[in-house]
Amino acid sequence: MTGTALADRPRAATGTSTHPLGRVLAGRRPLVCGVLNVTPDSFSDGGRFHSFDRAVERGRTLAAEGADLIDIGGESTRPGSRPPTPAEELDRVVPVVEALSRQVPVPLSVDTSRPEVMRAAVAAGASMVNDVRALRSPGALEAVAELGVPVCLMHMQRSPETMQADPRYRDVVVDVRTFLAERMRACLDAGIRQEHLVVDPGFGFGKTLTHNVALLASLDAFTGLGVPVMVGLSRKSVLGQLTGRTVEDRLPGSLAAAVVAVQRGATLLRVHDVAATRDVLAVLDAVGPV
Repeated sequence: MTGTALADRPRAATGTSTHPLGRVLAGRRPLVCGVLNVTPDSFSDGGRFHSFDRAVERGRTLAAEGADLIDIGGESTRPGSRPPTPAEELDRVVPVVEALSRQVPVPLSVDTSRPEVMRAAVAAGASMVNDVRALRSPGALEAVAELGVPVCLMHMQRSPETMQADPRYRDVVVDVRTFLAERMRACLDAGIRQEHLVVDPGFGFGKTLTHNVALLASLDAFTGLGVPVMVGLSRKSVLGQLTGRTVEDRLPGSLAAAVVAVQRGATLLRVHDVAATRDVLAVLDAVGPV
């Protein structure tokens, strides 16, 4: 399962990325992506940052704590959630992106599957798209190709409304890796640079506890795709299942998952607790390769 990624497919420009964030992603040190949910029903923070002022304040805090990237999302993707209207998502996301792009020296990512939100957020100052649907929504692939920004392709079985309804795989690692490789091919065919691609196995998105543990244990299978790997395990239910802790008490489990992910090749850690994760990475960096 290691194999070369898609470097032998000369369908899109390759080489050193001309996009500033693309060059950051090409670096060797793990990056910390701070989560900023501007939704009223987020699983992790209960909508505490739904208002514009609180969202901007939270973004400034994440930057001050050392985030390399801030991921701003206006759609809750917790199990059973229902999507907002396009107008609602635009109203939640775009003003926050616009404000933070002027106030923090940190690149911003927009967590969305809608092409109209992608375009509006990038116009407002976002530098990256993070899509839980891996650019499968109509027009999304074309939008990212047109915008020329990096994109994270995440695996999700079905949709947030139904993803936890008895998810099944023949082999979760093989199946998820195959899906992500296929989405990478679609991006290259659309003219998106390989240097602008990031993949995310989608922990908790249509996976059982057993599936999530298997993906984390075999994370190096995804580094074999030849692009950065993002891991989002912070505060998730898999950690609650393993430890018995509520969302508010899952920091130790989140940090342990971050250590395992980095040791298995993760490039980006998508987290709620930036300062604590920075401390973990400082210790790992001092020790060197494990």
